[in-house]
Amino acid sequence: MAEDKAVDTSSCCASCGIAAVDDIKLKECDDCDLVKYCSDTCQKEHKTQHEEACKKRAAELRNELLFKQPERNHLGDCPICYLPLPLDITKSSMTTCCSKIICCGCYVANLVREAKASLGNASCPFCRKLFPLTEEESDKQNMERVEMNDPVAICHKGAQQMEEGNYTSAFEYWSKAAELGDFEAHFKLAAMYHYGRGVEKDEGNEIHHLEEAAIGGHPDARYFLGKKELENGNTDTAAKHYIIAAGQGDDDSTKMLMDMFKGGFVSKEVLAATLRAHQAAADATKSPQ
Repeated sequence: MAEDKAVDTSSCCASCGIAAVDDIKLKECDDCDLVKYCSDTCQKEHKTQHEEACKKRAAELRNELLFKQPERNHLGDCPICYLPLPLDITKSSMTTCCSKIICCGCYVANLVREAKASLGNASCPFCRKLFPLTEEESDKQNMERVEMNDPVAICHKGAQQMEEGNYTSAFEYWSKAAELGDFEAHFKLAAMYHYGRGVEKDEGNEIHHLEEAAIGGHPDARYFLGKKELENGNTDTAAKHYIIAAGQGDDDSTKMLMDMFKGGFVSKEVLAATLRAHQAAADATKSPQ
């Protein structure tokens, strides 16, 4: 086919033109949603004709995903009270028994409940297992979760390895956690590529992992993406990143947005709306406990 538009690409193979019927199933292009193919052979034969349009559409889809306001931050919700977990990591705690991140309000409420009932040793508010009494027991619990391919536990193990200076091991754990969908691991990998710890410095991989983390709701990742855009003179794109991150409750992005307002790069209306969203995000994490 000389042109993609020569056939109805919504119901026909973009290469040979065969229509989708009961015994012929079409699959979309792996990178875009513009065309469909009846076979791998047709997709390969049509590659040179479709390549330019495919790359353009793939970039558009990536931007749509990247600049979509996440429903929640990368930490998700507390599994007890179902409120968004605060960005301040000192206001929540990860349990090694089940790898759940629990807000301090629910954590303290559980301790009070157990103390009033004289239940003895403290237990996990979620799975009710007794908390480990030693660091060795805690590490054993975490490794059990690692062996179960728990991405939160794997990311936690990577952090332990980094603290001990085992950069190669940390990279391996964080890479595995990222493959399993952990957005904090993507952020950690971006830092490794930025500083060249355990890997060669690679800005391309750094940006890739920052974007993956940002898409998953990681405001720190989005803050650094905004910073890179500012350094490259892309003020509009930087502002988009800061607006989204500030709307998640990120203080640093809010400050950057205020500086951009002072510099005339952001309107008063946009700043005001973002400040309201920032306050709403902060209020949403306040536990009634």
